[in-house]
Amino acid sequence: MGKSKELSVDLKKRIIDLNKSGKSLGAISKQLQVPRATVQTIIRKYKVHGTVVSLPRSGRKRKLSHAAERRLVRMVKSQPRITKKQVCKDLEADGTQVSVSTVKRVLHRHGLRGCRARKKPLLQKRHLKTRLKFAADHMDKDKTFWRKVLWSDETKIELFGHNTQQYVWRRKGEAFNPRNTMPTVKHGGGSIMLWGCFAASGTGSLQKVNGIMKKEDYLQILQENLKPSARRLGLGRSWVFQQDNDPKHTSKVVKEWLNQARIKVLEWPSQGPDLNPIENMWTVLKKRVHARKPSHLAELHQFCQEEWSNIRPEACQELVDGYQKCLVAVKMAKGHVTKY
Repeated sequence: MGKSKELSVDLKKRIIDLNKSGKSLGAISKQLQVPRATVQTIIRKYKVHGTVVSLPRSGRKRKLSHAAERRLVRMVKSQPRITKKQVCKDLEADGTQVSVSTVKRVLHRHGLRGCRARKKPLLQKRHLKTRLKFAADHMDKDKTFWRKVLWSDETKIELFGHNTQQYVWRRKGEAFNPRNTMPTVKHGGGSIMLWGCFAASGTGSLQKVNGIMKKEDYLQILQENLKPSARRLGLGRSWVFQQDNDPKHTSKVVKEWLNQARIKVLEWPSQGPDLNPIENMWTVLKKRVHARKPSHLAELHQFCQEEWSNIRPEACQELVDGYQKCLVAVKMAKGHVTKY
């Protein structure tokens, strides 16, 4: 026998009104065509709770006790890469059989959701140590110091390589409909390598690198772009140059030229891309360029130059002025990677 439909609130109120008028249970049942037992239940519930509205029900008993839930959460927190199926197997081995859906609901209830693991550089103990030392040595530097830093880095931009995740609305079986797919091109359709620099006062030079950059190429880029960028950005005389520890950057010829040019270089820890705010600038640049959909490499380079110069100085200053938060995050993470 199927489940009967619950009576409406209006019908329940009529039952109560008829009962108050002195009618018997049988008379109410006959008049409203409602089973006598149902009439009796509604009247009894009204006398106890004073309402005919459906009260919250307890629902089915949970498969996992509170202790089992806590153990499940501890298991996932200690092994973040464990799958839901593996969790089910581990619980089953201990005598508790639950479905994957139950495991997911429990984890969601405790604020744990499956996410893609972020790809970050491998940090060894020596890297953690140097990152913490850098944060500690520069924690007391104020905004005026960081506004005098000329940040630099290289990046590769692919012609069709800005692959953001795209969702579509489709029916089952329509996954390979051309309207529901994202076209891809081998090797991103080609790419260009760029060297750029910026400071709190705005963006500096953006130089295209031809072929594989060697130390001689890097030296030429510095000779042609470093001091002109510093002058154009109004950094004055006591500015500091930032570069990472790529072998080309720390080569003997580059070091000699920087010493001869009397350019102070910021001591930089290894494996510190999240410490360099220019990474945020590259993200902004790539989003803007690919939004314009360049069709060939020459156009890609042109759009890069235009969008780099269009980045507002206010955005650069805001990014640099918040740099101390990055150092605090490194210290709090004990040298590990941060959201920056």
